[in-house]
Amino acid sequence: MAGLKSRGPLVGGLVFIVLALALAFWGVNSRARALADVAIETRDLAVPTVEVVSPTAGAPQEVVVLPGTIQPFADAPIYARTNGYVSKRHVDIGTRVKAGQLLAEIDSPEIDRQLDQARAGLANEEANLRLAQTTAERYRELMKTDSVARQDLDNANGALEAHQAAVDAARANVKRLDQLHAFERIEAPFDGVITARNIDVGALIDSGSNARELFHVAAVHRLRVFVNVPEIYSREARPGLVADLTLAEFPGRRFTGRLARTAESIDVASRTLLAEFDVDNETGELLAGSYAEVHLKLGTPSSTFTLPVNAVIFGSDGLQVATIGDGDTVAISSVTLGRDYGNTVEVLSGLSGRERVVINPPESLSAGQVVRIAAGKQE
Repeated sequence: MAGLKSRGPLVGGLVFIVLALALAFWGVNSRARALADVAIETRDLAVPTVEVVSPTAGAPQEVVVLPGTIQPFADAPIYARTNGYVSKRHVDIGTRVKAGQLLAEIDSPEIDRQLDQARAGLANEEANLRLAQTTAERYRELMKTDSVARQDLDNANGALEAHQAAVDAARANVKRLDQLHAFERIEAPFDGVITARNIDVGALIDSGSNARELFHVAAVHRLRVFVNVPEIYSREARPGLVADLTLAEFPGRRFTGRLARTAESIDVASRTLLAEFDVDNETGELLAGSYAEVHLKLGTPSSTFTLPVNAVIFGSDGLQVATIGDGDTVAISSVTLGRDYGNTVEVLSGLSGRERVVINPPESLSAGQVVRIAAGKQE
């Protein structure tokens, strides 16, 4: 028993030493692990993590919607060419007319009397001409036997020529007044519809384009749709291009138009190309003056791609993108942009389509830098 009591302090001391050594080892080991974790975290922070996206190939055909104005294929104001009063009116607004159809009649008594006077004057001059012809022929016969002087024959021939000129002048005057008399009939210049009427029976009419417009005629069996095509699409706007037209009053329906001609010049104020699309309207459904949306089907080069707009670097070196190559190293490439679609942009050159492009590249990103691609973010 005495021996055991003498060993107790020794065993206790050994246990204390073992515990102290274990505690010291645990402390050193924990510190080493913490230092290793810090080193790993520091190394991780030194390698930036980025999100990438693959370029999307451009669509083989793009539809651009532009506003258009529908106008008649032909449009003409009708004015009077003679003065007078409207005696008859045969059409009203909305009347469909044929070329040459009588629209109204004008009573012009002054022209009628002048025409009667001119015809009487022509008859008088023709009678004088016949007398002069008879006289000249008689003198020619007498001249053969030297029965008259040569001077008398010359006088007869001169009188004949003068009367012939007077007849020609009288005939021209009759034709002029005949034409003015014909202008008493107001006729349609082409097939169309009456879109305006500004006269009624009894109205006093003055001639000329500065006077009152009598009617307005529009050809609506075929319509012109004028569209201002932005300069970026101007090369695609060639005659023969087919477009769809939509109107609010015809929901769900599309009308077909074909590009007939362009202005062949960019307007410097709007930077657009004026283009005309022709649309058949035999049924008369479409109304001139309407607003239409013109859907242009434009082809795009097969080598174009689209990227999110936040993948483009706008810097002093121009437009660039950051791509990830072998070994997850960064490469900086210059690109040429095309159309802006809002959230995405068209890339015309600088990409092959197989790259991994960085989205929201940090300002510190540089060529040759190693990066880490965010898990689940690669497309």
